[in-house]
Amino acid sequence: MGGALTRYRVIAWIVGVALVVLVLIGMPLKYGFDNPTVVAVVGTAHGWLYMIYLALTFDLSRRVDWPLKRMLLVMLAGTVPFVSFYAERRVSHWLAAEQPARTPEPVAG
Repeated sequence: MGGALTRYRVIAWIVGVALVVLVLIGMPLKYGFDNPTVVAVVGTAHGWLYMIYLALTFDLSRRVDWPLKRMLLVMLAGTVPFVSFYAERRVSHWLAAEQPARTPEPVAG
């Protein structure tokens, strides 16, 4: 599960940053200054990265046996600016809370 969580966390940040760049830089440039270059490049990249985000979120959700509603909400987090960052933290906390507490192994004397 650790590898799946790490992959999810990385892609959540990448998708989040791409979406923030798209919305806060690309859209004002396109509609305010008639320069669609950033939207064309970052928008396309975000679309492809979001597909990877969906696949990795699905993989993680199946490994940790999330209910369908939770999986879908986490998947939708990549479509709203800044929400993927919040979702990544929540997912990390959910999984940390679900981990059974490790008991130290007895030391042979």
